[in-house]
Amino acid sequence: MIKRVDASEEALQVIAQLQERYGALMFHQSGGCCDGSQPMCFEDGDFKVGESDILLGTVANCPFYMSRDQFEYWKHTQLTLHITKGRGSSFSLEIPMGIRFIIKSRLFTDEELQILESQQES
Repeated sequence: MIKRVDASEEALQVIAQLQERYGALMFHQSGGCCDGSQPMCFEDGDFKVGESDILLGTVANCPFYMSRDQFEYWKHTQLTLHITKGRGSSFSLEIPMGIRFIIKSRLFTDEELQILESQQES
């Protein structure tokens, strides 16, 4: 199975720490500018997803949503949730830790895109 979203080992460690403190989590990446252009982590249910958001998959049992408009730009890429030092300017839960989540991406191969299409049909 091809994943649309995955996480680095470093990101998984941070997610585990946040889950220990806050419980169930969720991620959202909108198509907005500034804060919305980075993935944000919330306690599950604290961010209200709407009809314009789609579920890309899960990372460490956390749903990862993206705005439909943003997905149109990213649909040919696999996203990998990662962390970097520095403070983001949002309400994301990792901010007090002196780090922030970022996205690294790579283009899917033609074969992977075909598999993704078949996964959606089943």
